[in-house]
Amino acid sequence: MAIVDVVIIPVGTEGPSVSKYIAEIQMKLESFKQEGKIDYQLTPMNTLIEGDLKDLFEVVQAIHELPFNKGIDRVCTNLRIDDRRDKTRKMNDKLKSVQKHIDKQGE
Repeated sequence: MAIVDVVIIPVGTEGPSVSKYIAEIQMKLESFKQEGKIDYQLTPMNTLIEGDLKDLFEVVQAIHELPFNKGIDRVCTNLRIDDRRDKTRKMNDKLKSVQKHIDKQGE
């Protein structure tokens, strides 16, 4: 199971807000989630997507294309991949691991 940190930046929009493009991306991600391919989490600065690496590349390509489909001529996509293969972990498992260390420090 891998986790992808992705930021899609449509360039040349009619104004500084890109939330309508991000909303469309989130709806597309939800359709992939309903298919059982991924899980995802929107944050104020990016979107985290977890799943099989092959599926993640398919998903990233699909969401990268969405602003082009709305008439945008340039899209910049930043991608970071965390692919750990010695054990299966999900996004929440990583958060729980950090919290466990915080709790120990507080004792």
